[in-house]
Amino acid sequence: MDILQAVVLGIVEGLTEYLPVSSTGHLIIAQYLLGMQETSALSAFEICIQGGAILAVLGLYFPRVSQMWRGLLGKCPEGRRLLINIMVAFIPAAVVGLLCSRLIKTFLFNAPTVMISWAIGGLVILLYVHARNRSGRADSGSRLDQLTARGALGIGLMQCIAMCPGVSRSLMTMLGGLCMGLNLAAAVEFSFLLGLVTLGAATCHDAVAHGADMLQQIGWLPMLIGTLVAWGSSVVAVRWMVTFLQRHSLSVFGWYRLAASALMLFLITQGLR
Repeated sequence: MDILQAVVLGIVEGLTEYLPVSSTGHLIIAQYLLGMQETSALSAFEICIQGGAILAVLGLYFPRVSQMWRGLLGKCPEGRRLLINIMVAFIPAAVVGLLCSRLIKTFLFNAPTVMISWAIGGLVILLYVHARNRSGRADSGSRLDQLTARGALGIGLMQCIAMCPGVSRSLMTMLGGLCMGLNLAAAVEFSFLLGLVTLGAATCHDAVAHGADMLQQIGWLPMLIGTLVAWGSSVVAVRWMVTFLQRHSLSVFGWYRLAASALMLFLITQGLR
C-alpha cells in the first residue's frame, strides 16, 4: 500500500464511519477504484484506522466521556446511568460478533450485499421520516438522560443488524434511539458514544489478531497516516452532521444511499464482486 492509497482510505473511513451511509460499502468502492486486492491485512487495516474516528468522537464528546468516567468512580449518578446504558447496548453486538463474525465475512462481505443494504436502508430512512412528519412528532422525543436500560438494549439489538455490510451501524443505532423514544439529537449522540465502545472493541480485536500481518504487508507509515487522516475527516464529518441535523431530517441520507446503491449496481456490471 502506498501513501496515497492510505490517505484515500483514511478519508473515506473518516467521512463515512459516523454518517448513516455505511463505511464498509464506501471502502469496497474505494478499493475497487484504487485497484486494491482484498487481503486479511487490508481488511484489518480498514478496521484499525477506525481508531482515528474513535479519537475524533472521544475529543468532540469529551465532556460526556468525562461524565461517564466520574460515574464509574461513583461521583456522578447520571454518568453512571449513561455508562450502564452504553454497555447494555454493546452486549448484543459483542455476542453476535463473537459467534457469527466469520460467517458474516464469508457470506455477506461482497458488493451485491452492500448494494441491496444501501437501497433498503435508504428506503427505510425515507419512509421513517415521512411517517414521523405525518404524525407531527418530527421534533419530539426524550433526552439522553431519560433513556432506560430496556431502551438501550433495544438500540443494541438493532445495532446487530448493521453487521451486514452496507446497513450502517450509525443508521441502525440512530433509528434505534428514535424508536426507543429519544429525540433526534439524543439518538445521534448515543449512536456516537456507543460507537466508541463498539468500534474500539473491533479495532483492538483486529489489531491483536492481524497486527503482525498489517505491519509486514502494509507497514507502519501507511497505518499511521491512514489513522491520522481518518481522525481529521471524522472531526469534519461529525461536526457537519450535528449542525446539519439541527435544521434538517435524515432524509438526505436516504436519497444518498439510493444513489450509492445505483452506483454500486453500475460497478457490479463492470466487474466488481
